[in-house]
Amino acid sequence: MQLEEDHLGPHLNGKHVRPESLMMSYGYNPEWSEMAVKAPIYQTSTFVFKSAEEGKAFFELAYGLREKNAEEQLGLIYSRLNNPDLEILENRLRFWDAAEEAAVFASGMAAISTTLLALLKPGDVILHSEPIYGGSDYYIKNILPKFGIQSIGFNACATPEQIAQQLEESGVADKLAMVYVETPANPTNHLVDIEECVALARKHSTADKKVVVAVDNTFLGPVFSHPLKHGADLVLYSATKYIGGHSDLIAGACAGSSELMKQVKGMRTFAGSMASPWTGWMLMRSLETLKIRMEAQARGAETVANYLKQHPKVEKIYYLGDLQDNPRQQAIYQKQCTAAGSMISFDLKGGEKEAFKFLNSLRLIKLAVSLGGTESLAEHPASMTHSDISPADRAKMGIGEGMVRISVGVEHPDDIISDIEQALAKVAVAVEA
Repeated sequence: MQLEEDHLGPHLNGKHVRPESLMMSYGYNPEWSEMAVKAPIYQTSTFVFKSAEEGKAFFELAYGLREKNAEEQLGLIYSRLNNPDLEILENRLRFWDAAEEAAVFASGMAAISTTLLALLKPGDVILHSEPIYGGSDYYIKNILPKFGIQSIGFNACATPEQIAQQLEESGVADKLAMVYVETPANPTNHLVDIEECVALARKHSTADKKVVVAVDNTFLGPVFSHPLKHGADLVLYSATKYIGGHSDLIAGACAGSSELMKQVKGMRTFAGSMASPWTGWMLMRSLETLKIRMEAQARGAETVANYLKQHPKVEKIYYLGDLQDNPRQQAIYQKQCTAAGSMISFDLKGGEKEAFKFLNSLRLIKLAVSLGGTESLAEHPASMTHSDISPADRAKMGIGEGMVRISVGVEHPDDIISDIEQALAKVAVAVEA
């Protein structure tokens, strides 16, 4: 028996069903697959049409040759266009952000690059926060210019007035087509006020051109932050991270209005950047435990952060649960976030040599890039994830040579601290008495 639905989603006994409950079975009918309680992997490249007329009708909808009738659904054609595993997954994923539609991609960078290419054209300007993930930074600054798209970066801690002034002084404010932000920022955890970015975008929109606001919500989402609720048009994820959550798949996602997602999905079809059926099935498995994993990781991170904050060899900590000395960041956090998440960065006294010594001494925590998995991971942003950014730009962004980034997993926090403690003991830093 299917749940009843309205424009806000499924409801039961007069109450809307929460996302974590919908992750178990929404969008799948056991009758499709010999009454299997879980959807199978639809490992096929193509799908059989019942008739030539049906095939024609499906292609007309897929390629936008006509509008869909009220009760008509796009049928299955070919797994580059659609696949049952991806459709079920996308129907579930959109509920976390209360989005009209979602799309899943072969990687986080596939989601970002496909979305930007779908919505930007030669002559456009993209205004973006800094820092952002190193791959995103490189794509915006080095790949988009090849398509005639100019970028302007603003510091994540800049005020709305400073951002507006920077845009006006660029001389190309009239060409603004997208505001792209990553909040919290990777790896500094700096927050960007989404509503302020939306206000700026609306100011520069016209009757003929809407300036789109896209938010990379990988660090907190989709459980602890919901950018669409603050006016953003699109939300993006490296689904490899918390959504996948087990360091065993690569995927990306984008969610937003049907109008924008139609363009994004259209570009995905011809770029071939969709995820595979196997990845879709794996992500469906992961969504079932997404909330409890992220909550456990956030609890552990709070304990670890409290330890690091007091350690004499730690110069500075970057953690969303420790913003009391920064009223503006604290205000943004209280408005946009429901928890501090499980990402912690900190500056070790000394620099790269001491950071490397610390990382090389870890035993329980794994020295690897990526984040959001069940295991704790640590890396050195300046020489790893953000190494393609110039040293001068890294310095402006607050990414120092002594910075270490830790993604707290689901291990017992006391064990994580024990590992950090023994690794810090091997770091030879002069500490004042």
